[in-house]
Amino acid sequence: MATTPTPTGDHDGNPAAEAAEAVHGHEVPAGTTEVAQHGGEGGGLPQFRFEYWGGQIIWLLVLFAILYVLLARVFVPRLRKVVDTRAETIAGALEEARRVQAEADAQAAAAQAEIAQGRAESRRVAADAQAKAAAEFAARQAAEDQRLAAQMDEAEARIRATRDQAMTNVQGIATDTALAIVEKLTGAAPSAAEAKAKAMATRQGAA
Repeated sequence: MATTPTPTGDHDGNPAAEAAEAVHGHEVPAGTTEVAQHGGEGGGLPQFRFEYWGGQIIWLLVLFAILYVLLARVFVPRLRKVVDTRAETIAGALEEARRVQAEADAQAAAAQAEIAQGRAESRRVAADAQAKAAAEFAARQAAEDQRLAAQMDEAEARIRATRDQAMTNVQGIATDTALAIVEKLTGAAPSAAEAKAKAMATRQGAA
């Protein structure tokens, strides 16, 4: 039975190379052994190793340039457009609100003017109606006064006629009474002229 000799010249007693060979079942190249040994010696993250900083700075500058171009050519113009559109919308809304407020104020002023005009018109109509009613009342009062004056004149005329008639009757009665008294006292009937004179004297004395 033949046995496979274990190569030892390439590893030089390197434990890392021997462990890799034991895991993979084949020999690890010498360069890999050196890298593993070097990595085992350095340790830590590659970002903090000085030999990688040059490439990292270059990529950082490239990414910064790309982000700057995107911000300057894409995002900032869009954001500015959105802000300008919003500002224009707000300004338009404010202008529309001012216009509506001005129209409302004008309508309110017109309504107030119409109300004042209506009140003045109602006062004028009421004054005209009051004056017309007063004139009609004065006309009716004057007509009624004239009617009453006419009735009073007519009544006075009737009273005077009645009084004259009564005075005529009284004079006749007084004449007859005087004739009767004279005839009774003297026994002789006086003449009509004497009786009338006696009656006139009696009436004047009574007055």
